[in-house]
Amino acid sequence: MSTSDIPDVDAPAPPPTVKRSTGDLVRAAISGWLGTALEFMDFQLYSLAGAIVFSQLFFAGEEVGMAVVLAMATYGVGYLARPLGAWYFGRMGDKIGRRKVLFYTILLMGAATTLIGFLPTYEQAGIIAPIMLVILRLAQGFGAGAEISGAGVMLAEYAPTHRRGIIASLVALGTNCGTLFASAIWAILLAVMVEEDVIAWGWRIPFIASSIIMVFAVWVRLNLKESPVFEERTDVVDGKALGREEMVELATQTNDVRTLQALERKPVKATLVSFFLRFGQAGNSGIIQTYLISFITITLAVQKGVGPEIVIVSSLIGFATIPFVGWLGDRFGRRRMYIVMTSLALVLIVPTMLAINTKEVAWIFVGYVVIHNVAVLGLASMENIAIPEIFGARNRYTLTAIVREIAAIIATGIGPVLAAAWVAATTGSIIPVIVLLGIYTVSALIAAIVAPEWTGRDLTDPRPAM
Repeated sequence: MSTSDIPDVDAPAPPPTVKRSTGDLVRAAISGWLGTALEFMDFQLYSLAGAIVFSQLFFAGEEVGMAVVLAMATYGVGYLARPLGAWYFGRMGDKIGRRKVLFYTILLMGAATTLIGFLPTYEQAGIIAPIMLVILRLAQGFGAGAEISGAGVMLAEYAPTHRRGIIASLVALGTNCGTLFASAIWAILLAVMVEEDVIAWGWRIPFIASSIIMVFAVWVRLNLKESPVFEERTDVVDGKALGREEMVELATQTNDVRTLQALERKPVKATLVSFFLRFGQAGNSGIIQTYLISFITITLAVQKGVGPEIVIVSSLIGFATIPFVGWLGDRFGRRRMYIVMTSLALVLIVPTMLAINTKEVAWIFVGYVVIHNVAVLGLASMENIAIPEIFGARNRYTLTAIVREIAAIIATGIGPVLAAAWVAATTGSIIPVIVLLGIYTVSALIAAIVAPEWTGRDLTDPRPAM
């Protein structure tokens, strides 16, 4: 029997409800949106730069195919630091609160991205240039490891129960905004500047300009109140969570059955289900939003401006897709919508990839927009509320962040590199892309099928949902 099915008659009386105004909820939503927008702007700036100019700027000594592989590998390096950041900042967030940690992560992540814009190139500094790029990617990843997870947890714990999906989808909308901003900046640069100037100095503009969003996000978070669920936790005293031994003693004294059960049982099923839900979405994101742009630009030899333009169009459509799927999750349940969206994605993978492989710009647009909105944005809309809802209150931030980032490093960090190498080995075939997208999507579908429904559960409950 699921722990969520165990009656709570023996649980102690809950602490007084912490009230938050509509203005507080709006600030929390803006904070999550801005931070996630910056995170995805950072990573999309790099993925587009990697596809368009970084192979020439930082890996100029390699042949074209290998330079692309190295550029994608450096993209993947950012994911190596994310699990460490997830563990470090996640534990801190469960211990001292979400607000402080989200301030630290945005500052670290934004500073690293801005500094990329000041790096010397390989021609200017030799091997030092790619080494410095890797260091900044590691710093970027360390901060990002707990950013989107913290934003999702914060909004989940702020939102009314029956509106969690649509409100938390604002986090996914932030990913869409970041992708859109980055793509728009690159599209403008490529439209108004000659290629020589972009390579010489224009590529620096997007990274330096990202500091504007960072400053605004930092200001918003300075005025943000703590999550009401965190403050309502029975183990939080004077803004700080009790240690395990103290918690056991308190739960025993107060006959807090829920907490004792949470401390005794390991959330194995909850962790596995969350992992594969994330693995599917993250893998699709890495292939579609990162590698596929390189495939279109370099393997299919489509003009460089097409890649950013496609991402812009798809991101604009995503402004409708993301809140709509979030609303459907509230209406019909997260589990059911995961099954529907992943099944739809499986049906669409082959036709959309074949459309892209025609090299016809119109069909490339159609194929990319459809699969991006279904297999990436649709799943991201639900993911940012689904995973926080699955875990218990005491370790929600830590487990959400760790599961998300370990799945990401396996799926998204390795996926684009594997795709680049596999496509190169098969002389530009689209089949490796189709196979990888199928594997990622099936993993999320299976996880949803084996899970019980968890939508709308009590987030103050320290036990996992399954």
